[in-house]
Amino acid sequence: MIPIELATVPVLATVFVASLMRSAFGFGEALIAVPILSFFIPLEVAVPFATLLSVTAALVVVLQDRDKIHIKGASILILSTLFGLPLGLFLLERTPVTIGKPILAIFIMSFALFFLFFRNKVELKNDKLACFFGFGAGVLGGLYGMNGPPLAVYGSFRRWSPQTFRATLQGYFLLASTIGMGGFWLSGLWVPAVTHYFLLSLPFSLGGIFLGRVVNQRLSARVFGSCLHVMLIVIALMLLFQTWKYVHT
Repeated sequence: MIPIELATVPVLATVFVASLMRSAFGFGEALIAVPILSFFIPLEVAVPFATLLSVTAALVVVLQDRDKIHIKGASILILSTLFGLPLGLFLLERTPVTIGKPILAIFIMSFALFFLFFRNKVELKNDKLACFFGFGAGVLGGLYGMNGPPLAVYGSFRRWSPQTFRATLQGYFLLASTIGMGGFWLSGLWVPAVTHYFLLSLPFSLGGIFLGRVVNQRLSARVFGSCLHVMLIVIALMLLFQTWKYVHT
């Protein structure tokens, strides 16, 4: 058994909360994991460590609820993401932070507020437009490492139940995060420290995942939708704060 030092307690607590959020809502752990973990461990360790946890969470959820995955929607989202990712990487060095993040924040917040107050006005009956949302997820994944918002938008438009939303997004993230870990391995960023923190925090991650499943199953569609869009507003506010911080440093 790997001994737990006092200095690692904040890391373990962060992993538990982030895993719980990921399991309960399908995404959003990036709001917690990397920003907080970077206070306690080097960023170059925190990012692959969080990605490895993402693979674990997605795998567990897929095994738990594979019958609830919207296969067609997830397949289209994944394939179209692969086309959007190169564009996101291309724009990464060409889009000023002071322009890209505020525009993204305004878009996300506008959508979230619209759905909070007019949730019954828009619904997609099929997956014909899934490719556009998957492409957007790929662009944002390459540009800001933030695939989640377009996927959350699409799940809301499709009126997926909390269980379908959770399982389908984890099917998506299982492949995306696995590819990401392959990239970290090839670039030499999957160092022993990443494996050490992963093994140390695995019981806490699993605990958060299983508790998150309980929360997800107890949420009504209306409460789940409200929580989901509040999370999107928080993401938008964080993007605006990051821009403000960048301008004033």
